Amino acid sequence: MYKPGLIILLVFISILFEVQADNNQNVKEEKQAESFKELGFTEVGNAKFTFLFWDIYHSTLYTKSGSYIPENPPAELIFEIEYLKDITAADLLERTIEQWQHLGFSKAQYNQFIPKLKAIWPDIYSGDKLALSVQNNKSMFYFNDVQVGVIEQAEFSQLFLAIWLSKKTSEPELRAELLGENIHE
Repeated sequence: MYKPGLIILLVFISILFEVQADNNQNVKEEKQAESFKELGFTEVGNAKFTFLFWDIYHSTLYTKSGSYIPENPPAELIFEIEYLKDITAADLLERTIEQWQHLGFSKAQYNQFIPKLKAIWPDIYSGDKLALSVQNNKSMFYFNDVQVGVIEQAEFSQLFLAIWLSKKTSEPELRAELLGENIHE
């Protein structure tokens, strides 16, 4: 039989570990933001995507100016997603295609990129980060800060980012947060 003092101690230790894990996560996010600042990027906005009661991912948009105008997107940006749940590469690709279809893109617009994304995207586990860096009309994917692939076609970045940043996105509140807009005005 457990003594009440032991149970309280175990609960306290559990809470302490949870707080430490949160602090470690905050330190990692601060270091990443600092490294983006060193590259001249400023956060535009960030958002957490939640489905029902599951947190799926946390995303952040960075540009050189710290702003993003959809009608005139910047030539350089970073869009980073930290996954809070595991997702297979196949599921990630399927969800991407579903979103392109939701936005009304034709197969002809996105079909050429599917084999490239299959070759680039790995299976993702909770805590992994997938980032898109757009520079010189190229889209470079990074997985946990390691470059894993490049898509040379200039139109890809806007097609991909439309999932989150288009006015027709399936998640308008997430879009507003990524664009740094106050959605509660």
